[in-house]
Amino acid sequence: MMWYWGGGMQWWGWLLGALGMVVFWGLVIWAIWYFVAAVVRRPDPDRRTPDPKRILDERLAKGEIDADEYRRIRDLMTGEAAHGSNDREPTGTGDRR
Repeated sequence: MMWYWGGGMQWWGWLLGALGMVVFWGLVIWAIWYFVAAVVRRPDPDRRTPDPKRILDERLAKGEIDADEYRRIRDLMTGEAAHGSNDREPTGTGDRR
């Protein structure tokens, strides 16, 4: 035949084709896994913004603070004044002239 132009694909052509196929199928499998995992994955309740009350309870449970410190911080967080533990003069009782 007069129109034959060569001896076929060289070794590097076969190698590039094989590597390209492995990369293609690897990307397809990874994409399927990624999207299935994203759909199935549920938000973790512990990943939300930490609740200060829960952190305070955990510190008490771990022994990092004692009960008095717990009550003092809890009262500060809730805005309640600690009864009898305030050494400052209450506001509005000063002498005005």
